[in-house]
Amino acid sequence: MKLLRGYTKVFRRLMGDLRPNRMDLILTLVCSLLVTLCQLYIPVLCGHAVDTMIGAGGVRFDLLRNILLRILVCSCLLALSQWVMTACSQRLSFGVSFRLRNRLIRKIQTLPLSYLDTHPSGDMVSRMITDVENISEGMLMGLTQLFTGLTMIIGVLIIMARLSLGVSAVVVGMTPLGMATAAFIVRRTSKYFKKQSVIRGKETALIHELMDGQKVVQAFGYEKGALERFDEVNEELRDASMKATFFSSLTNPSTRMVNNLVYAVVCLVCSLLAIRQSITIGEFSIFLSYAGQYAKPFNEISGVITELQNSVACSERVFEILDTLEEDVSGEKEYQAEGNVSLDHVSFRYREDVPLIDDFSLDVRKGQRIAIVGPTGCGKTTLINLLMRFYDVHSGTISLDGKDIRTLSRSALRANWGMVLQDTWLKSGTVRENIAFGHREASEEEIIQAAKDAHIDGFIRQLPKGYDTEIAENGANLSQGQKQLLCIARVMLALPPMLILDEATSSIDTRTEILIQRAFSRMMKGRTSFIVAHRLSTIREADTILVMKSGHLVEMGNHRSLMDQNGFYAELYNSQFSGAEAAEA
Repeated sequence: MKLLRGYTKVFRRLMGDLRPNRMDLILTLVCSLLVTLCQLYIPVLCGHAVDTMIGAGGVRFDLLRNILLRILVCSCLLALSQWVMTACSQRLSFGVSFRLRNRLIRKIQTLPLSYLDTHPSGDMVSRMITDVENISEGMLMGLTQLFTGLTMIIGVLIIMARLSLGVSAVVVGMTPLGMATAAFIVRRTSKYFKKQSVIRGKETALIHELMDGQKVVQAFGYEKGALERFDEVNEELRDASMKATFFSSLTNPSTRMVNNLVYAVVCLVCSLLAIRQSITIGEFSIFLSYAGQYAKPFNEISGVITELQNSVACSERVFEILDTLEEDVSGEKEYQAEGNVSLDHVSFRYREDVPLIDDFSLDVRKGQRIAIVGPTGCGKTTLINLLMRFYDVHSGTISLDGKDIRTLSRSALRANWGMVLQDTWLKSGTVRENIAFGHREASEEEIIQAAKDAHIDGFIRQLPKGYDTEIAENGANLSQGQKQLLCIARVMLALPPMLILDEATSSIDTRTEILIQRAFSRMMKGRTSFIVAHRLSTIREADTILVMKSGHLVEMGNHRSLMDQNGFYAELYNSQFSGAEAAEA
């Protein structure tokens, strides 16, 4: 009963995805009903044919011919209905998978970054591919075999009751035995299917992680450790899958045993009735045929139970994503910023028990270049996340031109920022498409000029197809420096009013970095810029340098004034150059 409620809940949740295929749904149910009616009528015709052949008046060939013709028509209709039912149910299942995956990918675009940060990408992929497939397959079997089986059981009982109330009473009396056996097993297998679905996502996430980091795995000789981790998770999946399959496989033979017992009892009772001439031989054959048909749906339904349990377990994981609270999209949809940024007593922490940024205040005027420096974990990147509203502040306000950024939609806010991060991301596509990612209407001349400004035009022209060269997944066929230069070209083409450069030249050689810094200087003129850098030599020209430590602003000023203070910044700056001199010595 719990499984049926779970399946009903899944079906109800998917009604929106079923609506475009409602004709397929109607045809599936209609054809399913026709299949049942044909399967019920053919045994009746066969029974009449038997009585016609062994009747007292001899074989009546005219009646027999008419009965055989009806059997032929019913058989053809049965075959046609089964074909249409299969085609429509498959199309229905594929349509639901298609729309459900579309809903998931659209949902992922609106999820807060905090959710994506805490869920492995491999597990998300597993939910979108494997779990959705299991949901659609379970729904397909439920629509066809479950519906057909239930209508067959009801139809058989009605016809058997019309022929003999005694025989039908025997059948009905023994039915709860099979249902109780199946329910007993089902209750003990559902937990294993849930566990199987969770571990499958865990294994997919591990594979995704190892594939992405295969170079590092091999560079550090971690192949054996990686295999051991995979074997451990794979063993967990094998154990859960074996238990789920084993216990669910008990359902079918158990119900078959009960149904065979029902068949034997029906055969015995009908034999006694035939001996007493209470029923004809033809009716005897009808009862035997119906006894088999009555048992068959129970066997099929018990097989469907496995798929239904898996489908319901997978649906919980899929609906968890769909039910996750989306990012707030309210606020002004369009806004052209001037570039004045203010942070007023801002506090933020990822975990309530671990403080990070506390009571942080800052005023930045249009066109200023603000550098953010400090040790790892001091809150530099977190500050960038707050400016972009990847996360919202816990207290205080961040204002843009005097307007609280929470009154702007995230899309309107982010349209005013251009970002180049240390962690590069390139999409599968051509070099041209990646450069124009933030400005898809750009002309060919603008794309080439942006590449020249980023000092990557020469490299691009050396590629097999130049700007039409396909880039592998996340730029796997490019060096880290080349990927970073493409990301720099991307932001140089978009030219938003404000810039964020988070270790933007960390993977670029020194000579090219000098050229890029000059290009950045030209690009930053009149644009508010936030620069995160560990190489302090690159931010000496910044208008203001923010020195952060443990989420607090400990020093602020330009390079010269901070060096004169001989404080934390001077310590960081001198440590870099003393380390370099020691290395040279």
